[in-house]
Amino acid sequence: MIGRTVLRVVGPLLPSVLIVVAGWWLFLEAFAISPLVGKRPPQVWAYLFTAADSGAHRETVFATLGVTIRDAAVGFTAGMVAALAVAVMFVLFQAVEQTFMPVAMLLRSVPLVVMTPLITLVFGRELLGVAVIGGIVVFFPALVNIAFGLRSASPQATDLIMAYGGGRLTVLRKVAVPTAMPSVFASARISVPSSIIGALIAEWLATGEGVGAEILRAIGGFRYDEVWADIVAVTTVSILAYAVVGVVEALVLARFSDNRG
Repeated sequence: MIGRTVLRVVGPLLPSVLIVVAGWWLFLEAFAISPLVGKRPPQVWAYLFTAADSGAHRETVFATLGVTIRDAAVGFTAGMVAALAVAVMFVLFQAVEQTFMPVAMLLRSVPLVVMTPLITLVFGRELLGVAVIGGIVVFFPALVNIAFGLRSASPQATDLIMAYGGGRLTVLRKVAVPTAMPSVFASARISVPSSIIGALIAEWLATGEGVGAEILRAIGGFRYDEVWADIVAVTTVSILAYAVVGVVEALVLARFSDNRG
C-alpha cells in the first residue's frame, strides 16, 4: 500500500520537474543569458557531480542546505502548531476569534521583510528568531484553512453527540478533527514551501547562515555556479518535502477512511 501511495503521489511530480528544468533552460536560451551568469542544467550537474572539485562543491552546498532545512523545519513546526492551537480556540470560543482575527489580519498585511528587523531585535538572531519568522509565514494561511476545516463538521453528527450528552470538546475530538484532516494536510502542503521561504528570509536578514546568506555571499564573489547549485538544492528539497507530506496525507486519510468504514 505504501509503495502504491508513493507512486501515486510522486508520479505526477516527475513530469512537472521535467517541465521546470526545460523551462529553466529555454528561458536562459531565449533571452540569450550568458552562460557565465545564467547556468544551464548541465553546468550545475557538472559543478555538483562531475567536475574535478565537485566533492568540495557538494560539501559546501549541502552544509548550508542542512542549516536551511533545520530552520525551515523549526518554522514549519512552530507555524503549524500555533495555527492548530488558535484554530481550535476559534472554534471553541467565538469571542476569541472576534478579538484575535482583526489583529491577525493587521499583522498579515505588514510585509515580513519589514517585520524581520523588529523580530530580530525582540527574539534575537538564534533559533527562536528563526522560529518566529518562519512561523509567521506558515501561520496565517494554515490558520484560515484549518479553522474552515474544523467548522465543516457534519451538523447531524454534532447534534447526535450533543444529544447523548457530549460537550464541545467531545464534538471537536470525535467529529471536527477527523473532518478537518484534509484541511490540515492541505495547509501542510502549502506551508512546506512557505517554511523554506521563511527560512531563507531569516537567513538573508537575520542569522547570516544557511543557503539564504550563502547565496548573497556567492553573488558578491561572482560564484554563479554556486548560486545556481544552491537554488537547485533548495528547490529539490522543497519538492521532496511536498511529496513526503502528500504521501503521509494519503496514508493517514486512507486510515481514517478505513476506521470510519
